[in-house]
Amino acid sequence: MTKIKAFIFDMDGTLIDNMSFHRDSWLLFCRRHNISFTPEQFHTENHGTLNEMIRYFLGRDLPDERVEELGREKEKIYREIYKDHLREIEGLTGLLEKLERMGMKIAMATNGDMTNIDFVLDNLNIRRFFHVITGADEIRKGKPDTEIFELTLKKMNLGSRECIAVEDSTDGVIAARHAGLEVIGITTMHSKKELKGKGCFRVISNYKELDLGFII
Repeated sequence: MTKIKAFIFDMDGTLIDNMSFHRDSWLLFCRRHNISFTPEQFHTENHGTLNEMIRYFLGRDLPDERVEELGREKEKIYREIYKDHLREIEGLTGLLEKLERMGMKIAMATNGDMTNIDFVLDNLNIRRFFHVITGADEIRKGKPDTEIFELTLKKMNLGSRECIAVEDSTDGVIAARHAGLEVIGITTMHSKKELKGKGCFRVISNYKELDLGFII
């Protein structure tokens, strides 16, 4: 393995175990707009950025301003129902501190928007660890497209083989692998078998399980 210089973390389902709250906020949002949407659909239709999903459910031809307005509405619902439950996945801060001591660059590459990124980083008090943050506001296509990883690598001035991605979703794993990164999977959304099957070289259930010996 090439010398590793950086870790690139997803946010939702990776820093925090929040995907059930995103599911519930989509259910509430769709109900308000008389759209049929089931919990099962969330797992099959949850792809791309917020704006991509809004267009998928409410219409491809919606004006950009309306898409952004609806997106703000949906994410406000999410933050309201999740705020009292917000906590990091076990061992996250300890891992970030360890990576910092090792001289690693730490980045975030998430389909989430900047308001949600601020909500997570500031409430968990972990913003200080992240050298680079790339969110949905900066990309045209969300994961499984590789755009977000290509942009994040460019910001860090690093090659894909110098970085490890950490992802919970199969879309995220596919995007990272297609961008040339090795991937560590975390089992908040998918089983170890599913994540391994998409190309993860290690799979964990929390960060206390992650032994960094492989990069020393």
